[in-house]
Order: sequence, then structure tokens, then C-alpha cells
Amino acid sequence: MAQVPPRHGGNLQQAALRLGCAPEQVLDFSASLVPFAPPAAVRRSLRQALALQVYPDRSYSALRQAIALRHQVPADAVLPGNGAAELFTWAARDAAALGLNHLPAPGFADYERALRCWGGRWQHEHLQLPHQQVGPQELPEAFRSQLAHLQGPLWLTNPHNPTGQLWSQESLLALLERVPLLVVDEAFLPLVPGGEQHSLVQLASQHPRLVVIRSLTKLFGIAGLRLGYAIAEPQRLQRWSQWRDPWPVNGLAAAAGERLMADAAWTKKVQAWVATERPWLVDQLVRRGWQVSPSSCNFLLVQRGHALENWRQRLEQQHRILVRDCRSFIGLDERWWRLALLDRRRNRRLLRALDQVQATDRA
Repeated sequence: MAQVPPRHGGNLQQAALRLGCAPEQVLDFSASLVPFAPPAAVRRSLRQALALQVYPDRSYSALRQAIALRHQVPADAVLPGNGAAELFTWAARDAAALGLNHLPAPGFADYERALRCWGGRWQHEHLQLPHQQVGPQELPEAFRSQLAHLQGPLWLTNPHNPTGQLWSQESLLALLERVPLLVVDEAFLPLVPGGEQHSLVQLASQHPRLVVIRSLTKLFGIAGLRLGYAIAEPQRLQRWSQWRDPWPVNGLAAAAGERLMADAAWTKKVQAWVATERPWLVDQLVRRGWQVSPSSCNFLLVQRGHALENWRQRLEQQHRILVRDCRSFIGLDERWWRLALLDRRRNRRLLRALDQVQATDRA
């Protein structure tokens, strides 16, 4: 029976069980998180928030205010969530009521999961893989032509997942007049050097057909805390608040989020790492015969021109290294991986393992 490809990276516990080792002994290139420990201020805020007998503030007013201050938007245009995934679910409830949804392919599969919750309908729109230079680009002409007569909502990631291509703000703004709802997932945008110039966050607070969703998981490496937020017109977010469970964000995550949003120095550190490490790793992979799609962020879509499942299994079993199998992305197959960007030491370990797998394959 063929193995079902994973629909998300970062499942260290299951991988460790398969390998018979502790999770910390597995090197994870399948989840695109920063390779640094969270800021010290976050750890302090978690210790201070350990009075777990107290319910979180149901309005999350302090957290909303911190997010609003960071983006210079009204606090009532902000809604924190239990990770971006929870917020996709509520965006999908609105989108499902607006007709046929349009999802780029390849693209992030969780939008389908969210739409399925509400019996939503969708179709995939082919998105040509980028072959241009790194940096902000217009959406491909062929893709824009497909979108010329859309009648339903459109979901986009910026930068695009899984290629890492950064879309220019101008090309996204042009879509707003064509669709009844535009959902833009900016989960990785804060990691992109200069990426904020192409954000739609400030417009989302006042535009009735725009929702922007962000995650703090990627930027701060806090996947276990589950924290994201949506920015949209206040009336829409008030409706979402009435639908969801009480206290969707736990007290520890809320306390950490307040500190995180005030830490501009951390973002500069992360962007400097991406600007240095990404081109270095791209160069190393290209020298080894890999094809790498242009990426502006902390992951790379790569291929070899042949099926890589055997290579993936050998990396896992012989080297305890996980990579993101891309078969769950519509339009991609066993020739494609998505690799997270880690620090130089761990990136070198990946390259040494790839060299060994390739050498064994030739023998």
C-alpha cells in the first residue's frame, strides 16, 4: 500500500517513533521555522504567566493592542487566533457562502481543509512555477488571465507556499476589484527582507473584501504555542468572534504574543539570517545539480528531475533528517522537496548527507 504523503511538515514525534530515537535527535528540514531559540523576553513572559488558575481575557485586549500598534491599525481590526489554521477556518466560513473558491496550484493544502468544514466548493487555478530572479514579482500573466472573470473568493499566500516567490503589492491590489473576498496568507512575509513593503495588512483593516492572516509560529519558532492573528474589517471579525469557542488562545500564548509584537530587533535578526543563509544554501544546492525555484523567504522548493522518495527515506533512516515531501501540493510529485532554511552548521549537515546519498546512488 502506497504511503500517504504528509500534508504538513514538522511531525517530529512520529518520525522519532519510526526511527526509535528522541525527537531532539532528528534534524527537521520539513518545517520552516527560525533555527533560533525564542527571544529571552518570551521565556520571561511565559514564566510570569504561569498562574494557570486564571482564565485569559476573553477579549484579548492587550494582545490585540500590541498587534495593532505593530501594524498601525485599529485594535478592533485585529483578531488573535489559535494559530493561523483556526483563522483559516473562520475565513472559510465566510468564503464558502460566496460561491466557488479559487485556490492556486501548487498551493497550501490547509485552505481546502478549512473550506471542507463548511461544505465549501473550490477549484484549483494553475500557477506556473517561477523561473525569474528572487524578489517581488507580478503574478504570472497566465495566472492573471485565469482570474479575469472570477465570481468567487480567491486565496493566496505571499510569499507563495511552496515556492517562496514574493508577489508585489501592486499585483495583489489589482485583484481586489475582481473578487468578492481575497484571503491573503502572510505567514512567512515578516521573514522576508523588505517583505513588509508588499503587505496588505494596513488596507485589510478598512477594506470589506480583504482578509490578511498571519502566523507568529514561523517568525519566532513557537509552533507549540499556536498563535496567529487576522486583520480585517471589524464587522467581519466581530462575526467570527461570535462563532468561535471561548478562550481560543491560551494564556501563555497571549502573554508571549504581547512581548513578541514589541520586539522589532528580532525581526531584523531573522531577516539578516535569511538574506545571508538563503543565497549560500541555494548556491550549494545548485552546485550539486539541484534545480531551485526562486525564493525570497526561509524555504526552498527543489527538484532533481527524478523521483526522490528513495532519497527521502534514506535521509530519514540513515541520517535522521526530515525533508518536506511535496506530493500533497497539487501539481507537484516525487521529484520535488521543500527544504527549510536552518543555520550554517545544520545546513552543512544536510549537504553532507545529500552528498552521501548521491554517492551511494551512483555506486
